[in-house]
Amino acid sequence: MLVKALIAIAFLAIGILVGYIIRKNKAEKTIGSAETMAKNLILDAENRSEAIRKETLADARAEAHSIKQDAERDIRERREEVKKTERRLVQKEESLDRKIENIEQKEEGISKKQRALAEKEKELDGFIEKQIAELERISGCTAEEAKAQLLESIEKDVRRDASIMIKDIETKAKEEADRRAKEIITGAIQRCAADHVAETTVSVVPLPNDEMKGRIIGREGRNIRAIETATGVDLIIDDTPEAVILSGFDPVRREIARVALEKLIVDGRIHPARIEEMVEKAEKEVNNIIKEEGESATFEMGIHNLHPELVKLLGRLEYRTSYGQNVLKHSLEVAHLAGLMAGELGMDVKLAQRAGLLHDIGKALDHEIQGTHVDIGIDVLRKYKESEAVIDAMAAHHGDYEPKSPEAVLVAAADALSAARPGARRETLDTYIKRLQKLEEIANTTPGVEKSFAIQAGREIRIIARPDEVSDDAMALLAREISKKIESELEYPGQIKVNVIRETRAVDYAK
Repeated sequence: MLVKALIAIAFLAIGILVGYIIRKNKAEKTIGSAETMAKNLILDAENRSEAIRKETLADARAEAHSIKQDAERDIRERREEVKKTERRLVQKEESLDRKIENIEQKEEGISKKQRALAEKEKELDGFIEKQIAELERISGCTAEEAKAQLLESIEKDVRRDASIMIKDIETKAKEEADRRAKEIITGAIQRCAADHVAETTVSVVPLPNDEMKGRIIGREGRNIRAIETATGVDLIIDDTPEAVILSGFDPVRREIARVALEKLIVDGRIHPARIEEMVEKAEKEVNNIIKEEGESATFEMGIHNLHPELVKLLGRLEYRTSYGQNVLKHSLEVAHLAGLMAGELGMDVKLAQRAGLLHDIGKALDHEIQGTHVDIGIDVLRKYKESEAVIDAMAAHHGDYEPKSPEAVLVAAADALSAARPGARRETLDTYIKRLQKLEEIANTTPGVEKSFAIQAGREIRIIARPDEVSDDAMALLAREISKKIESELEYPGQIKVNVIRETRAVDYAK
């Protein structure tokens, strides 16, 4: 067995050796064949690359030759164009030289003509001076005097034509404006009527008998002092039978004192403690009346969303008067008039009514706060968040501020209309006479006026013109001149009619 194993191992070793030798020979043959193929491939690639290189080089040379030919052709064409351009420039230069030469020749000719014209102008000036001197010698006046006479004559003609045109235009405009204004204002006044009370700073309280005066005065005057201290109003007890006078600038305080005193008279118990109690009750009663009056005014005008404090201030106007006119009634009338005119003209009716009702709101506080009622009203309305449109219309109703809306103009017109209509306001006799005298003085100091008469309670001035100084055509200018002087020198409610009359009379006697 061992021998067999050894023999098997020997055969196996021989087989492996023989296999190795055979594989080595095959591998060497394979490597040699691969090297030969690689050499052949490299040689073939070199041959092909040489051929491609030669072919590419030939193509590049042909392309370069073509590009060179194209470039040479472009260069030749551009040279031709440059030559043509040079020839054109030379021709233009020659043409410009000829034109410049012609212009120089013309300038020389113009210079000669200018020198000739200057010489002729000197001759003409001398001739004109001689003619002017001769004309001045013949006419007997200088050129300036003749010019002044001519301008004066032209001015007269122009003024005459202007006065005629102004008269025609004003006549037509006034006719149309008067017709339309009368329709609007008449309709507004017919639909609005307000009562007015007389302005006063005193109130009269009737007494059942004269013995009540002693009880009001009290022991050593303690009752009357208590009343005056509690109300801030002066009591005047004089010889007036069965009456006591209350005097005070604040109408609300005066009303509180009146109500309290009437309650004390009815009650009969008059002493300091009772006086204070009655004054307190009177204050509550008057405050309730003020609130009711304010609410009634806003309800009447259909105005809503008004601040409660503004409603109270409106109610206070019931006890405030101006030139004898109740301010609350006046405010309602202005609101009605402004609203009616706004409706006729297609404007904001609610805005006009609201601004008209509030336009004098500052008068409710002008006894307590410094400043004009317009400025006080602006501050109050801004404090209670009124719109700027209402504030602007209120501020402009006396011309202190420029109106910013058509409704503001209507409020101002309604205020003037309510204040100026007959019977609305009361003036003192002295003020009334002074205004009429000033009105006539303004007219009488105007050149061309013979005399003047203030009539219709100062709402019209009738002027008699001197017929030898004022022509018919110049009457319109005279009326306008006097109107402007009245506007600038006189303060008045409403408007004043200036009526100029020119009359020529011829008188003779039959003998």
